[in-house]
Amino acid sequence: MANPHGTPIWYELLTDDQNAAETFYAAVLGWTIAKPDMGPPGIDYRVASAADGPVGGIMKKPEGAPMPPAWLIYFGVNDVDAATARAKDLGAADHMPPMDIPEVGRMAFLADPQGCFFYVMRGFSPQDSRAFQAETGPVPGHCVWNELATPDQDGALAFYGDLLGFRQEGAFPMGDLGDYKFWHVGETRIGAVMPRMPGGRTGWQVFFGVDDIDAAKQRLDAAGGNTLFGPSEIPGGAFTIVCADPQGAQFGLVGPRKA
Repeated sequence: MANPHGTPIWYELLTDDQNAAETFYAAVLGWTIAKPDMGPPGIDYRVASAADGPVGGIMKKPEGAPMPPAWLIYFGVNDVDAATARAKDLGAADHMPPMDIPEVGRMAFLADPQGCFFYVMRGFSPQDSRAFQAETGPVPGHCVWNELATPDQDGALAFYGDLLGFRQEGAFPMGDLGDYKFWHVGETRIGAVMPRMPGGRTGWQVFFGVDDIDAAKQRLDAAGGNTLFGPSEIPGGAFTIVCADPQGAQFGLVGPRKA
């Protein structure tokens, strides 16, 4: 994949129940979910696709994994081995060293110095990934925002700026909680970094686009999801919901209010 270094190129759900997750996300986001011919050897890996292409994978959380069910982000890099070595120099932990997945790509699984998990990857396909789409507003079924909550905002800005070339530009003040600082890769705003909220979680959270936030909320409720916050209006006129699937993996929804 030739996506610019630092671009989110894939999303992955680690879950305790793949079948339940497949049913849930198909209902809420309209994904088509299938088992591909290629993938990690010996692993039940399912690929979720929006109407115009694949977005991410669903796999069972490995036994003993040091994390609850969660969505993870793959960031595209020019060289996985070099990126992994640099991440370790910057204080990251290497939980899975660089490895090749036949016909898919080379990747490594890391945790930043604050313990937030993510992947770095270089895909073998000559085509660019379109899993992340935010150029024209919320795109139904695709990830449209990548948000990091961290106990060390300045440390995260320095780490991801060095490793992935993230450029911080612009911010939204949150009063006593600090600033919600926007991140760019090139000219594309990919998400933001924020201080961890009191009692809140640490880590990356992904937001998927929907065509109508209220209709999505109805689908979420009917499928057994849990609304944690919202719907709330955000700059630009869209609305967002922070939620969790029935297995506890947190994610977000973003879209207009049509009613």
